[in-house]
Amino acid sequence: MTDTVHTPTDARLVDLPVEPIRAETFAPYGTLIASTYDGKPFGDDEAQLTLDRGTPRFYIMRLERREPVFRQITRHLAVTQCLASVGGRPWMIAVAPPDAPDDPAAPPDITRLRAFRVEGHQAIMLARGTWHAGPFFEDETVDFFNLELADTNVIDHHNCALDRRFGVRYRFVTG
Repeated sequence: MTDTVHTPTDARLVDLPVEPIRAETFAPYGTLIASTYDGKPFGDDEAQLTLDRGTPRFYIMRLERREPVFRQITRHLAVTQCLASVGGRPWMIAVAPPDAPDDPAAPPDITRLRAFRVEGHQAIMLARGTWHAGPFFEDETVDFFNLELADTNVIDHHNCALDRRFGVRYRFVTG
């Protein structure tokens, strides 16, 4: 079977409605991390991290604002990834399920692509293999806490050009 290859200029623009993030709606993609009281025992409602395939890296990454349109989606097969904005800024992310997390050639299921608004007091953990585009935000720059592996952006950055593979690009639509 041969994939059809589209050119980026052919890519149809698809509106992707942004919904408020909730633990149950985000569950197929990862874990919503909310504040809890100190001393609470670890439970199933918390992030189940996979950090054993390399050296964990926790850092603050600075991102600049960009148009809320994307034509590429990415996933990491070796690690869960945790993201939270610094300073309580809201942000958006698009996700597709982590199907076939051990198959680097598996494409995203764009029929199950969803967009979420993450409030500034929340964090997320993307499950190993979850496809994602973002963070996107309104401010000129936003810093993000990021927990992944030291070499995630070097050897574990699997991309799918949605415009070339599926002939689509997506635009976040709010309100």
